[in-house]
Amino acid sequence: MVSLRKTLLAQGMKLLSDPRVLGFVQDERVVKAVTVAMNAPSKAQSFAKRQVSALAKTMALATEAEVRDLRRTVRRLEDDIARLQHEHGQNGSPPGGGGRHDESGE
Repeated sequence: MVSLRKTLLAQGMKLLSDPRVLGFVQDERVVKAVTVAMNAPSKAQSFAKRQVSALAKTMALATEAEVRDLRRTVRRLEDDIARLQHEHGQNGSPPGGGGRHDESGE
């Protein structure tokens, strides 16, 4: 794999040293075309994501990002609960003491 990379790099440098290729590569139209070609996959991916998100919203479905955020929130809340239970003992009484109240409200 490394030798293939070195070979390709050497061939590329050899091509760029040719004045005809260098002139072609420096042509503004070629630069624009290469730029558009390099940006095409990113644009297609973002377009597809927007379409999927719109479809999910239309069908009242959660997107992958929304599910990921929800899982993160649930995990954070579970950590908070575990921390509070550890701080106040695992007796199940609410923070601030008090335990159970009788029905008279006292």
